[in-house]
Amino acid sequence: MADGTSHSAERGCGVRLLEKTLQRDGCEIHYWMTPEAKDAWLVFLHGAGADHRTFEGQLPALQDRYGLLLWDARGHGRSRPARGRFGIPLLADDLLAVLEREGIEQAVFVGHSMGGCVAQEIVRRDPGKVQALVLIDTFSVTWTPSPALRMALRMAPHVLWLCPWPLLVRWAASYSTVDPDARRYVREAVRTVGQRNFIRFLAATAAFLHPEPDYRIPVPTMLVLGEEERLGYIRNTAPLWSRREPRCILRRIPHAGHFAHQDHPKMFNGLMVSFLEQTLNRA
Repeated sequence: MADGTSHSAERGCGVRLLEKTLQRDGCEIHYWMTPEAKDAWLVFLHGAGADHRTFEGQLPALQDRYGLLLWDARGHGRSRPARGRFGIPLLADDLLAVLEREGIEQAVFVGHSMGGCVAQEIVRRDPGKVQALVLIDTFSVTWTPSPALRMALRMAPHVLWLCPWPLLVRWAASYSTVDPDARRYVREAVRTVGQRNFIRFLAATAAFLHPEPDYRIPVPTMLVLGEEERLGYIRNTAPLWSRREPRCILRRIPHAGHFAHQDHPKMFNGLMVSFLEQTLNRA
C-alpha cells in the first residue's frame, strides 16, 4: 500500500481511524488518524519496541474531543522493514513529513519513552508547532548525565546482546509493566521488531542525550511517572526534571510501571483530559 489509505477499526477499542502510508527514506511509514478534523490534534508517539496499539486504551476517552493521529515509527509494527540508519532525529523528520502531508500545523504531542524523546526533539526544533506535551515515563534529553550513567548507557547494548532473546522478551514485559494484558502486548510487539532492531532502538534512544543545562521546554508539559517505574534514571530524575521546567507538572500513577498509560489507563486518561482542558482552554 504505497501512499494509500484504508479504513481500519482499532483492535479492542472500537474507535474507527483511517490508515495511511507515506514512503520515507526506504521505509513505508504507517499511521492512523481520525477522518474529521477537530479543534485540536493529539499526536501519539509510542516507545521503543512498541507500536500504535499501545494507546488503544486512550482513544475512546478522546475521540469525541480531539483529532487523533498515531503511527508506527520506522522499524516498528507495520512500518517494517526499515533498513539503514535509525535515530531520534530521523524519527522527528518522519513525523514532521507526516504532519506536513496532513496539513497539521500545531498539535499536542503525547510521547511514551522513546516517543517522548521524539516529542522533545520536535518542540526543540519548532516550538510553534507544539501546543503542549504529555510525556510518559521518559527522560529529559537535555539532562547532564553522570559519568557512571554515561558508561552504563554505552555498555547496555553489549550487555543486552549477551541475554538470550526469549529471556530478553520476557524481561522487557515483566520489567516494564504490571498489568497481565499489557505484558502480553509488550511480548508480542517486541517479538515483532526482532532482537537486532529492539536492541538497536534502545541504544539509539539512550544515545540521544545531548546536555543543554540552560534549555527549558517552552510549552505546557505534563510529565507522567508510573510509581513502579524500574528504570532508575527515569524514576530518579523525573522529580528534578519537573522542578527545573517552569511550565511542567508531574503526575504519578500508582500500581503502574514503565507503561503507565497501559497499566492504569483510567487514571492516566483522567489526568490527561484534565491537563488538556486546562491547557487548551487557557490558550
